[in-house]
Amino acid sequence: MKMVICVKQVLDPSAVDNYALVGKLEIGPDGKTLTQTSIPRLMNAYDEQAIECALRLRDAGVSCKIHVVSVGTDTTKILQQAVAMGADEVAAIAVDTGTVDGCATAALLAGFVKSLGGADLVLCGRQASDGDQGVVPALLGEMLGMPVVTIARAVERVDGTTLRVTRVTPDGDEIVEVSCPAVITISNELGDPRYPTGIQTMKARKVKPQQVAPASLDLGASGGRPRVTMTRQFVEPIIGRCEIIHGESPAAVAKELVSRLRADRTVE
Repeated sequence: MKMVICVKQVLDPSAVDNYALVGKLEIGPDGKTLTQTSIPRLMNAYDEQAIECALRLRDAGVSCKIHVVSVGTDTTKILQQAVAMGADEVAAIAVDTGTVDGCATAALLAGFVKSLGGADLVLCGRQASDGDQGVVPALLGEMLGMPVVTIARAVERVDGTTLRVTRVTPDGDEIVEVSCPAVITISNELGDPRYPTGIQTMKARKVKPQQVAPASLDLGASGGRPRVTMTRQFVEPIIGRCEIIHGESPAAVAKELVSRLRADRTVE
């Protein structure tokens, strides 16, 4: 089985939140990019879980080759992390991520999958922590002519061409079966991804990802052109409205709190 996992490099969400909370998250003069250069860049957490999903299928006895691909100009670190986790091949599609949208990204990824002669299974994180749109997997499935199964917490092989997928829904788990080739998006309910050993990490640092030129890919009718262009982004000011309730005892403080909540009709 040939598997392709699509991964994205994102700004550390925790660091971004911390900057925002203290009012130091700033947009540069271009109105599009952050001025903070000290925020770490790392692999999108959902994409880590997509790699873990592929590795669990291998651990369960599925004979496979795992390809990991990312779109961007400086993704070596996260691709080496993928190798340390257990990926067989890694590749970077050299594109400035500020110039592409979800549609263009999907076209590039679809072109890469086609360049491999197709894939039996394409795994993606359910969404990226920076944009939170989750549109690329659906577009990728459309461009490759594959069915898409979303928000998976577990993927198991039924037979050579069929997978059983446990989906997370607001009403509880849903179990579906899908025939390969297919695109599946992985959610955090899958569980924590494995942590590479020191030896695996050191070996992975010597790996140089394959550099793929967009011009070498079949980008379909869209030609990899974006349909949405960001013109401006901004940071909403965070206004604190914290009030400390004082009282003679914890019970008195609790009584006052409940009284105020009832006055605001927050509780009955």
